[in-house]
Amino acid sequence: MPLWTFHHTPGIFSADEKHRLAASVADHYEKVGLPRFYVVTLFQETRPEDFYVGGEPAPVGVRITIDHIARRNPDQDSRRRTARWIKDMLQPHLERHAGLHWEFHVDETSEELWMINGLVPPPGGSDTERLWAEENRATAY
Repeated sequence: MPLWTFHHTPGIFSADEKHRLAASVADHYEKVGLPRFYVVTLFQETRPEDFYVGGEPAPVGVRITIDHIARRNPDQDSRRRTARWIKDMLQPHLERHAGLHWEFHVDETSEELWMINGLVPPPGGSDTERLWAEENRATAY
């Protein structure tokens, strides 16, 4: 389950841009074999007076936290590729804002601490996971 949380000051993303960005994120994970419904994207608008960088207010800022649970990067090279993919996907949405401070990080969490609708997800790449992807929902197995 990738969980992408965007903390951002007002005016950074329109409703349409949020939808396009969330769809783009889900598209990527679907291409690498995850069910689309594993991907959750949250946009949390934060007032500029509540967004601080280095102890100072940031009038325009975006901080993205990404939790990877369903899959992990096995080595340094794959982690670097993942970071470049994220940067390349985000940059066009963010570089148009003058003076914007933006950053992201990715945490890789144990899949043993994850459930969907009370179900332990099936093993990655299994027939059951493929069925979940086809049906785009969690079903008992």
